[in-house]
Amino acid sequence: MALADGETTSSLWDSDDEYEKFIQKMNPPRVTFNNTSCANATVIHVDSANKYGILLEVVQFVLPVFNVTDQSGQKIMDESVLDGITDYIHKSLGADSCFHPSRKRSVGVEPSSDYTLIELTGTDRPGLLSEVSAVLTNLECNVVNAEVWTHNKRAAAVLQVTDSKSGLAIADAERLGRIKERLRYVFKGSNRSRDAKTTVSTGLTHTERRLHQMMLEDGDYERHDKDGMDVKPRPMVSVVTWLQVDYSVVTIRCKDRPKLLFDTVCTLTDMQYVVFHGSVDTEGPEAHQEYYIRHIEGSPVNSDAERQRIIQCLEAAIERRVYEGLKLELSTSDRVGLLSDVTRIFRENGLTVSRAEVSTRGDKAVNTFYVRDASGNSVELKTLEAIRKEIGQTMLQVKGHPDLKSPQQESPARFLLSTLFRLTL
Repeated sequence: MALADGETTSSLWDSDDEYEKFIQKMNPPRVTFNNTSCANATVIHVDSANKYGILLEVVQFVLPVFNVTDQSGQKIMDESVLDGITDYIHKSLGADSCFHPSRKRSVGVEPSSDYTLIELTGTDRPGLLSEVSAVLTNLECNVVNAEVWTHNKRAAAVLQVTDSKSGLAIADAERLGRIKERLRYVFKGSNRSRDAKTTVSTGLTHTERRLHQMMLEDGDYERHDKDGMDVKPRPMVSVVTWLQVDYSVVTIRCKDRPKLLFDTVCTLTDMQYVVFHGSVDTEGPEAHQEYYIRHIEGSPVNSDAERQRIIQCLEAAIERRVYEGLKLELSTSDRVGLLSDVTRIFRENGLTVSRAEVSTRGDKAVNTFYVRDASGNSVELKTLEAIRKEIGQTMLQVKGHPDLKSPQQESPARFLLSTLFRLTL
């Protein structure tokens, strides 16, 4: 397209956005619920204007027709929950949604004065979270919420921090620069071949999607022959191009788990592929997903190199949430330095954190850690008892150790995951 004098690509993108908003206002999303047609799930039907990324926007909360259950595996009967789902879909797919497909935006970030957002990527190693937490405490930062993922010897973290004295976001540019450099040094560690990345900003983001993007950008899908051997069984992913219909078909078979659909759709979207048709079947322990895709520019997958990259990236997206080992749940009164103290105790007792979810609810800290022995062996019972004694028997619950008496672990519930899902866009 030729540009007239004074016209810029930015103005064209703005026009595209305004046109898409107009289309969405003329075709607002319609959401209906049905609790009678399916015996064991609630059927949610969504009609809306089509746009790039629409499937991901819906999947970020609920899943065109979705059969979904709540976290206990039951139909959704609570009217307030159904109303909340409707409101979220309208906000996500409506004209005022925060997700816009224009090329000038890749991540939705809006200003916020509540906290400072820190993003980190680097080499994983035992004690990494403990070191990061200690640095933030020394820099007078309080971790309000955080999520940490590790995969294929790489680590990514998204942290929301405040000034430990004022409780507000940190705005001083010089101080933010010091925080950034200190954390970058910690995340780099002794690895001189791959750099670490640190980003500090004031904003909002969808944490799990951002973690997928960060690890994808970091190349955690690249593996050596011995990498990923602890993930059993490996997911089965194939990509076949049908020239007759000008689509590529992605097929995935793997063990079902919470948020699997979100993880695969997120990866395809961030790789700039559009899902035109799809089906998901999660009856039983295995999930089967099939997507008909094209690149955002309109072409199917035409090269073996790109086909292999899609397979590797989808495998990585599935594996990032597959964690073996113990699940430790901490619930206690929140205070500055709590995360630093808890992770230090883990490190001193020879445990390494493979994943962490840290949140603050009012004056309570509700944290979940997936831990392993630093040497790769099973965590001994005496180690767990020592940790629980130091932290508090009632505050730290252990899930997954056969010899430790604790409340029975809840059965893995599908996180609003469809038992049968059909999509046509």
